[in-house]
Amino acid sequence: MTPVPTGRLAPTADGHDLTLTRTFRAPIDDVWASVTEPERTARWFGPWEGDAAPGRTVKVRLSFEEDAPWCDLRIEACEPPHRLVVSMSDEAGDWHLELRLSASGGTTELQLIHHLKDAKGIGEIGPGWEYYLDLLRASHDGTDQPAFDDYYPAQRDYFAALAG
Repeated sequence: MTPVPTGRLAPTADGHDLTLTRTFRAPIDDVWASVTEPERTARWFGPWEGDAAPGRTVKVRLSFEEDAPWCDLRIEACEPPHRLVVSMSDEAGDWHLELRLSASGGTTELQLIHHLKDAKGIGEIGPGWEYYLDLLRASHDGTDQPAFDDYYPAQRDYFAALAG
């Protein structure tokens, strides 16, 4: 499999937004459940535990990262089923992420927006998000999980070129 990168980089007042998009043939509530319910997020992103609500912090562990520890994930905003904003810090840095969902004609579009202070490291970050979103698609559709080796380093140059 040779996945095609979808990420786009846009400058913002505070840095850059890396945006990746996937479309699902499913109702918005079903896709929302895939990105918010712990038993479903565990299939593609990782398990989480805690009392989830805006302004609160839950514990999350990225399942598809080698030896990933549990870390704090703060829920900044949650507007079911259209928008989720979270932030976390780990050994790789600070992560400010936003998911936007919209429905049209029996499909749901999901945009993952990674709000970056700068585009440093985007050659590593972008392929990772492509991989995770394709894991989401596979878990949602019941298909085989992709292999990370198909994304990185194959997509590194594409993403690095976005930063110029």
